[in-house]
Amino acid sequence: MRDMFQTQPSARNSHGARALAFAALAALSVILTGCDGGRELQHGYVVDDRLLEQVKAGSSAEQVLVVLGTPSSTSTVGGDAWYYISQKTNQPLAFMEARIVDQRVIAVYFDKKHKVERLANYGLQDGKVFDFASRTTPTGGADQSFVAGIFSNLMRF
Repeated sequence: MRDMFQTQPSARNSHGARALAFAALAALSVILTGCDGGRELQHGYVVDDRLLEQVKAGSSAEQVLVVLGTPSSTSTVGGDAWYYISQKTNQPLAFMEARIVDQRVIAVYFDKKHKVERLANYGLQDGKVFDFASRTTPTGGADQSFVAGIFSNLMRF
């Protein structure tokens, strides 16, 4: 009578081994989900080249507000300027520190009548502040110091 209620040992062990393997696979997939191969994050102003093309010399400050939105920062030293600041970071794994991939400062310079004088697209190239719009490195002065200060402060994050 005792043999009637016993199951075959090999069938019970293979079923248990499959369940254990499935549980281990599920746990591994949950752990590896946090290591998804990296993620790229955009901080600050998201630059849209189509919008930048709409800002031309002679545009009013109101037009710039409509097209680009509220600036990240403004300056009144040596003339009026609005700055749109952005930074892109990449975090290879969930537990690793994020590293800076790209930094940009879009600067809109206004004349005394609050009309756009020029537009600059600053970034870092070879470790130096570089204007991607005019393809030049800005010369010294209050504005260059301000933009360089923004980049040095962003590098701390």
